[in-house]
Amino acid sequence: MELKGRKSKKIVRALLTAEDFQGSLKALRQYPPRQSVNFLISFFYDRDALIRWRAIAAFGSVVAMLADENMESARVMMRRLMWNLNDESGGIGWGSPEAMGDAAARHAGLAKEFASILRSYLRPDENFLEHEMLQRGVLWGIARLAEVRPELLPETDNYLLPFVTSDDPNHRGLAAWALGNLKSPLAGDALNDLVGDNNEILFFNGLALVPVTVGDLAKAALDKVKL
Repeated sequence: MELKGRKSKKIVRALLTAEDFQGSLKALRQYPPRQSVNFLISFFYDRDALIRWRAIAAFGSVVAMLADENMESARVMMRRLMWNLNDESGGIGWGSPEAMGDAAARHAGLAKEFASILRSYLRPDENFLEHEMLQRGVLWGIARLAEVRPELLPETDNYLLPFVTSDDPNHRGLAAWALGNLKSPLAGDALNDLVGDNNEILFFNGLALVPVTVGDLAKAALDKVKL
């Protein structure tokens, strides 16, 4: 099966909006990866937030599958995300750090190669991203990777802690999620300070966008830190 032209874009969009999203992921993996990835990246810019997030998750799923078959082709896809985040690209890499984190969470080989690059977007001495919306994406990507492979993100908590006091509730909530997934020994006091934070954000749980308070994310993170 191939994906070409406007009709194919409608097919991909329908899969991203389907109630059975897990079934959609299986369907998307049946198409040539290079074709499906092109469509999925285009949906990173969609007006519908759920479609954007599902496109990110689908990218991670497809590229992880591709890495099992052809690692170099998967690297090319990941480098495309890196290019999107480069000032020279001429655009804003919406969805790119999230997609990088999701793909790395799904595939050990990709994680080993790209975890340090993803982390570098938080580091002022490396590739720190100053755009606040992109920072949300980096925090989500770091948290997603830390959910599965925390050992590949040593000392990342040092770069997450400043976001706990951000004016942006998304920064605070996503940083809390990441710190919990890392089981950071440094995060206890910072997470305690967030427990009473009733600001609500929309959180992508892998299937849907759900409202959750920063305080709830902080409480869940504290439970992991204390284990």
